[in-house]
Amino acid sequence: MLLSACGSQSEQNVGEPHHSFTVKVTSSFPAHQRLAQQTEMVVSVKNTSNRTMPDVAVTVTNPRYGDAAQSFGLLIPKPGTGQPLLASRSRPIWIINRAPGACGYSCKALGPGGAATAYTDTWALGALPPGKTATFEWHLTAIQAGTFKTPLEANQVKLHLGLAYLNSGQKPKAKDALKSVTGADGTADLAQLWITQAGL
Repeated sequence: MLLSACGSQSEQNVGEPHHSFTVKVTSSFPAHQRLAQQTEMVVSVKNTSNRTMPDVAVTVTNPRYGDAAQSFGLLIPKPGTGQPLLASRSRPIWIINRAPGACGYSCKALGPGGAATAYTDTWALGALPPGKTATFEWHLTAIQAGTFKTPLEANQVKLHLGLAYLNSGQKPKAKDALKSVTGADGTADLAQLWITQAGL
């Protein structure tokens, strides 16, 4: 068997511009809902910088699970000994009836919508000029009963801060934030994985 691949040691985004942008984010999502009730989650991002953002994106994850669970979902426990293995432990709490972005053929055919990206659980609405606001709307239906809260613990906040720094090209700050993650809940392992993956 012969396997070949192309690639190099250099990053794919070498030479691309890196800038920091300030934004104002507001969101709304009904605190009380009923099963099968259709609701909307709205996230608005206003560019308060003095330059155009090349692409504004929102990632929706549960801080407890990261991208192991789908957006608006959770992870069920690992199967015990003797139980069948699952292809995915991710289960929805809400189903997405319509995702952000223009509703073309894909959306009308119950696809991901015009703002879907190749990045996990991420939607993007393109360039955002100074002073303008991009509005992301998810039309959702609750399909699982219960109370769902996702309080951020300190290590999860540090992990997300580190990833935000990394995504904005601020590698020294990303490294400091990710190295400060501790604990035995798996968050520190994720942080170390990101440090290794990004070559920090």
